Amino acid sequence: MALALYMNQHVPRAITLGLRLRGVDVLTAYEDGASQMSDPDLLDRASALGRVLFTQDDDLLAEAARRQREGVPFNGVIYAHPLRVSIGICVHDLELVAQVGEQKDLQNHVLFLPL
Repeated sequence: MALALYMNQHVPRAITLGLRLRGVDVLTAYEDGASQMSDPDLLDRASALGRVLFTQDDDLLAEAARRQREGVPFNGVIYAHPLRVSIGICVHDLELVAQVGEQKDLQNHVLFLPL
């Protein structure tokens, strides 16, 4: 089963559009009415929707690390530093993860791009 992705408000629109053109199931925090949520609430929202959160925000990365340390469950985070990974690489790697990844593999984990 393909992974569904949840994009926080810091993700460039070009990444979301590129993924959609490739048939990846993507929902943005903006579309979901969650773009003003705090990082912990946003991570909870993605988990409640059964989606893996993709972000380029260091604060969300820190929230995921805190949850790992404290044993607080979440559906998984995929992180790419905005200055170190191009939009094209993000789209390619996210498409690959969405197609072949399984939810159980990302549960309570952080995956860093590029792969």
